[in-house]
Amino acid sequence: MAADKLLTDRIARAVSFAGAAVGLVALSPIIAATAAVVRQKIGTPVLFRQVRAGRSGAPFVVFKFKTMTDERDAHGELLPDERRLTAVGRFLRSTSLDELPQLWNVLRGDMNLVGPRPLLMDYLPLYTAEQARRHEVRPGMTSWVAIHGRNLNSWAKQLEMDVWYVDNRSVSLDLRIILQTIPKVIQRDGITQASRATRDRFQGTGAKVA
Repeated sequence: MAADKLLTDRIARAVSFAGAAVGLVALSPIIAATAAVVRQKIGTPVLFRQVRAGRSGAPFVVFKFKTMTDERDAHGELLPDERRLTAVGRFLRSTSLDELPQLWNVLRGDMNLVGPRPLLMDYLPLYTAEQARRHEVRPGMTSWVAIHGRNLNSWAKQLEMDVWYVDNRSVSLDLRIILQTIPKVIQRDGITQASRATRDRFQGTGAKVA
């Protein structure tokens, strides 16, 4: 079983590298156009960078197109996300265009095309031992969760599905997830929770990792 998973992971990495390379070239006009729109409508820098947890919980910088302004209040504090999320940013999120820069993360080896979505480093001590197993594989641009409700799932359900993917990952499952992601993106399913610009923060669901 371990050997099978190792082979699966090697194939997934090879496919992800090739897919990211092809994707960056094929989608370069869209990426360039999106960058130009973000620069004009939202401002610079056009990329949003944030440290996320990768395989084995190792930190890496994830790239996305910027979707919110940097507007601050009189005390210098950033305004609430709902105030800073622009119409352009909302469109980029709903179409997942904001995630295209992650092809670079895939090419670098931070991520694969398929895997649990990369989450904040702050969450690492909040996972149960079982939930932490989501980090046994590289995070992905799309995931099992992405085709089963995405951000509309509870945190407990999402993490449960992430671990299910880790235990059941295969080349055929990855292909299925990629193919089913396309109509989900077109339909714009499960992008955000009602009345929220961003998802609620994970607060933990049980006994934490020691």
